Amino acid sequence: MWPALAVSALCVTLHSSCQHEVLHGHPTRNRLINEAMVFIAPGLFFPFRRFKTLHLQHHNDPNLTDPYEDPETNFMAKAEWDGLPAPVQWVREINNTLAGRLIIGPPIAVIGFWLAEAKLVLLGDRRAALAWGLHAAGLAITLWWVLGVAGVGFWTYVFAVAYPGYSLLTVRTFLEHRAEQEVPHRTCIVEDRSGIFGFLFLHNNLHAVHHLKPTAAWYELPAIYRQNKDSYLAANGGYRFDSYWQLASRYMFHAKAGVPHPFLRVDGGE
Repeated sequence: MWPALAVSALCVTLHSSCQHEVLHGHPTRNRLINEAMVFIAPGLFFPFRRFKTLHLQHHNDPNLTDPYEDPETNFMAKAEWDGLPAPVQWVREINNTLAGRLIIGPPIAVIGFWLAEAKLVLLGDRRAALAWGLHAAGLAITLWWVLGVAGVGFWTYVFAVAYPGYSLLTVRTFLEHRAEQEVPHRTCIVEDRSGIFGFLFLHNNLHAVHHLKPTAAWYELPAIYRQNKDSYLAANGGYRFDSYWQLASRYMFHAKAGVPHPFLRVDGGE
């Protein structure tokens, strides 16, 4: 059972990467066909259509890392940060190490997301409500298979499959963006010569390339990068790692940056 659960967790990570491809218009030209391919919800936590809406908002590059305009950032406005209780600040600082992101990052992200989504639904946002309704249908199929066919307990699936599957995904997102004055310098490239993470993340480790060419399919990104490597590294200010192992050795127990944004939203305000 445990090897099967471990492989299933890897599949959850890969499924999220497939969802990312779908929201960018792959693999067909038909949006509904593409969405049907990732309709089931093995990752449990995030409705696909909400992920799509927020991720496309994230692709407005001039707003990258903005605490209010970038829905995928972990930076906070300094004024908001200063108002947090010390224990909450401590937890958020731990979350800015790779070990912290792997262990406590999922509940921090999920709880914050759910609270924001509940507010939208309660305020009558029909698109958000529809996204959650479709997600519930995908969840029903997933849980029918997990509980009824595979015979895996609900909490076993949550903590042995969905949680580690999302946790592994945070390895990719951990250093994708940094706070820099020049917008192109904010987005990272991790070369990952082993190819293991490149496959799990569908080459989204070449993140600066993806942001410059968001409509390129995942399998095209390595060749695009190789053909213009020097120009891409010049464009992103050399924000690059050889591998995720190098990233882990540097940031496993050391914070990548402070939580309050160093120059955007210093005074808070939306």
